Amino acid sequence: MSQAPLILTLELDEAAFAEFDGQRRRHFPPALNKIPAHVTLFHHLPGEEERGIVETLAAEVRAEGPMPVKVASLRFIGRGVAYALEAPRLSQLRGRLAATFDSWLTPQDRQGYRPHVTVQNKVAPDEARALHRELEAAFVPREITGTGLLLWRYLGGPWEARGRFPFGGA
Repeated sequence: MSQAPLILTLELDEAAFAEFDGQRRRHFPPALNKIPAHVTLFHHLPGEEERGIVETLAAEVRAEGPMPVKVASLRFIGRGVAYALEAPRLSQLRGRLAATFDSWLTPQDRQGYRPHVTVQNKVAPDEARALHRELEAAFVPREITGTGLLLWRYLGGPWEARGRFPFGGA
C-alpha cells in the first residue's frame, strides 16, 4: 500500500459543487489547478493507516444526516479568493475525527478549523483583489448541503479518489 498521505474533504450537494468547481476552473491558474473545488477537513493523514481511517469514517457518517452549510462570506486571501463557510455540525464532526486521529495530525491540521472553498489562488494580489470585488458585488449568503465525506490520496499535485462516505450511509 502506498505511503502517500490522505486528504479528507466534505462532499457538497451537486449544484454547490458545480458552481464552486466552475469558478475554480475559471479563476485558478490552469497549470496549477489539478484538483476539483473542495472543503478540506484534513490535509495530511497517514497513507499507511488508510484501512483504519476508512473504518472510522464509515462508522462516523452512519449517524450523520445531510448537513446545512452556510456560504457566509467571501475571503480575500492575499493571492486568491475563497468562500468562507459556517457549518457547526461539520465543525463538531471534524472535532470528533481530530480527537480520533490526534496522534497523526500535522501542525496544519491542528490549527483552528475554518471551512472554506478556494476558487482562486497563486495569482498576483491585484488580480485577486479584482476578483474579490467582482464576486463580492453579487454575493448573497446562502445555504448549501454537505452530503458526505470524500477520502483522497495525494499524488504530488493531483489527487486519487479513495473513498466516498455518504452521510446516513446512503
